[in-house]
Amino acid sequence: MSFEQAHERFMQKHSRLRSGERLRRLTDGHGHAERTFLQRLWWPAVGSFDYLHPEFEVSDFKDGSRYLDFAYIRFPYRVCMEIDGYGPHLRDVSRTQFADQLMRQNHLQIDGWRVIRFSYDDVMEKPRRCQQMIQQWMGTWFGGDQQRILLTRKEHELIQFAIRRQNAITPFEASEQLGITTRYMRTLLQRLVRANVLLPHSGDKRVRSYILNPDGKHLFL
Repeated sequence: MSFEQAHERFMQKHSRLRSGERLRRLTDGHGHAERTFLQRLWWPAVGSFDYLHPEFEVSDFKDGSRYLDFAYIRFPYRVCMEIDGYGPHLRDVSRTQFADQLMRQNHLQIDGWRVIRFSYDDVMEKPRRCQQMIQQWMGTWFGGDQQRILLTRKEHELIQFAIRRQNAITPFEASEQLGITTRYMRTLLQRLVRANVLLPHSGDKRVRSYILNPDGKHLFL
């Protein structure tokens, strides 16, 4: 499949999954720089758009929403990728706006994101070096042959909660975190145990807590 065909399917897929402001942001935000990044860097380096999300919405530390240029979400990490241009709009950024951008990145990292940034100039002038960087972090963080599993949105949120905790989680605290009933939470936990993503941590006849499988050999969308 050519890049053009794959990119068209990629955008159609994410357009179908969105509405309202999220769809508008995808339509308006995925512009020349983002498409060029995919064509010159991502596609030659990876050859697939699996696990990649354009204009990905995240909660803002000021209780609003912001959008990442790209999010690569694959167990056990979430990777934010930003393409930074250099032009009048960047030169005119105020001290307050500059500080806000740094704080935004800090909060992403505190929330468990790994952040990778590329300059637009490097995308255009040094594509091979950028491709090697992509392949390097993918090999370091996601290396090895891994079995794919498809998770629902709530299961995805549950995994992210477990990653942030880096400790055993209980059905009660997880249900409070995700805003669902404890009974439904136990159903999600049991499915992830069967998929070998989570392991029982405490309890005999009735499991009281769960931990992430330390092997980390499972992927999710």
